[in-house]
Amino acid sequence: MTGWTVRPAEAREAAALTAFGRRVFAATFAPDNEACQLERYLATEYTLEAQASELADPAIMTLLACDGADTILGFAQLHRGVPPLCVADAEPIELWRFYVDQPWHGQGVASVLMQAVRDTAVDGAARTMWLGVWERNPRAQAFYRTFGFTPVGTRSFVFGTKSQTDQIWMRELH
Repeated sequence: MTGWTVRPAEAREAAALTAFGRRVFAATFAPDNEACQLERYLATEYTLEAQASELADPAIMTLLACDGADTILGFAQLHRGVPPLCVADAEPIELWRFYVDQPWHGQGVASVLMQAVRDTAVDGAARTMWLGVWERNPRAQAFYRTFGFTPVGTRSFVFGTKSQTDQIWMRELH
């Protein structure tokens, strides 16, 4: 690891996280979705108010991969909540969001961020981690597979006003 670290996000970083999340989410999903649906999603999920609320929520842990100047290179969020029925293991935690900015793909940022996510989940007494990944995102699926996640089911994901299918993947942590 050279010149960057992973650390918990702070409340004061809501604006930076909003801007980063909007930009990276749009870059990831705009090519395969209608612009109006993307904008609807961003207008609810990636606003200053939404990010500030998430950073203040004790059920959500947000980790940032940053360079030496605290520029965000990637972020991940773990969420404690009710899992889908296909995740029947004890003490599950959801890897709710995981994004790395494109210039940092293949540079090791994602691997170190994923290890920090795993460590944070284990420190929080989680025994399994699960996530939803869009059925049309083979790059993310390949990444998650390298970290021991396997598909266990599906669920609907509302994107704007349209429903898409996410695959549910999980892995044991112990």
